[in-house]
Amino acid sequence: MRFKVEVEVNGRRYQREVEPRLLLSDFLRHDLGLTGTHVGCEHGVCGACTVLLDGEAVRSCLLLAVQAHGRSLTTVEGLASDPEQLAPLQQAFREAHGLQCGFCTPGILMTLVPFLAENPDPTEDEIRLALSGNLCRCTGYQHIVDAVLLAARKARELSGP
Repeated sequence: MRFKVEVEVNGRRYQREVEPRLLLSDFLRHDLGLTGTHVGCEHGVCGACTVLLDGEAVRSCLLLAVQAHGRSLTTVEGLASDPEQLAPLQQAFREAHGLQCGFCTPGILMTLVPFLAENPDPTEDEIRLALSGNLCRCTGYQHIVDAVLLAARKARELSGP
């Protein structure tokens, strides 16, 4: 048995027929070719598969594709409005050396987007708490925290006093 799924992903509408047990992470990666969503633990622990579902950070390995029917998704590929230009948070990661191998980076970025929207002037402790559900084996998280602080500062400077 297959179910029709209609979703908006990164501003583009998709219709597919899927098996009811297909994970959202697999749907994004295999059916839509959006491989920026990484699959790490497949238990929702590592955060590598984090995407935005109607603006909220969720673990795509814990959701079924059918659960996204009629909803809006944003993956890391949708952060920048132009594929030739990085989004401000991505640029801050680049400038502050907030990534190493990059495997965890998409999930971390997608976790931080709603966090920064809710908290435009975070402390280091608040950032570390927000990141506590994302595992990175390559860094000590300090450069990631520095990148978030940089992105938040730049966003505040752009928005003015």
